[in-house]
Amino acid sequence: MGTITTKDGVEIFYKDWGPKDAQPIVFHHGWPLSSDDWDAQLLYFLGKAYRVVAHDRRGHGRSSQVSEGHDMDHYAADASAVCEHLNLKNAVHVGHSTGGGEVARYVARYGQPQGRVAKAVLVSAVPPLMVKTKDNPGGTPIEVFDGWRAALAGNRAQFYLDVASGPFYGFNRPNAKVSQPVIQNWWRQGMTGGAKAHYDGIKAFSETDQTEDLKAITVPTLVLQGDDDQVVPIDDSGRLSVKLLKNGTLKVYPGYPHGMLTIHADVINPDLLAFIRA
Repeated sequence: MGTITTKDGVEIFYKDWGPKDAQPIVFHHGWPLSSDDWDAQLLYFLGKAYRVVAHDRRGHGRSSQVSEGHDMDHYAADASAVCEHLNLKNAVHVGHSTGGGEVARYVARYGQPQGRVAKAVLVSAVPPLMVKTKDNPGGTPIEVFDGWRAALAGNRAQFYLDVASGPFYGFNRPNAKVSQPVIQNWWRQGMTGGAKAHYDGIKAFSETDQTEDLKAITVPTLVLQGDDDQVVPIDDSGRLSVKLLKNGTLKVYPGYPHGMLTIHADVINPDLLAFIRA
């Protein structure tokens, strides 16, 4: 574990585990979490003899709670700063939700031009664009995101508890196997980060059009999503993204929720491994 300082003075916390000569897998977490959200993947791939790297996004987790720069451009630049510092090459970049947007922009603008990226994986990811517009009629109305901002500003602790115990893991579905520790861990991660970063991050993940990022990516890219994703609906994300990617493959998991990486790691991890090894 360590930290780097970006060009604009932000301290970014990262984990770097495993053999330094092994192929690196870099994990990019979702909003409003931290690299801890990848525990199930970091340990699994460490056990498969990979080098695993994950950082806390600016304003999240143990990284600096700065006031500015909570947008997809800075997210990608920060990720690149970590990869350059560690001199990662032939890397596989895996992003969940907002982290999927970060991966798409990082690969398109930094990783691919620098020759550092072998493959990419977008899991329940926000691209190409979440918010509803005239060009994106299937998107989520801006009023939904305004509601999230109001809830965060009004009572962030309650809002995060509601998200984790409700739609994120599908725990609001009939007959769901609810895990209180999973809910508590999501809440813990969220409350460790900064309210300003999380508030601004809603705009970043919902209003950033990443159509051109996806079109620019040429490395093999796996798109994974559950068809019961209540946070990032699959019809406006995964099913559109795979059409924009030059070398993309979509795998849909029937009934799986947004947070499937945690509660269905036993299924998702072997699928990730098969793609990485292919």
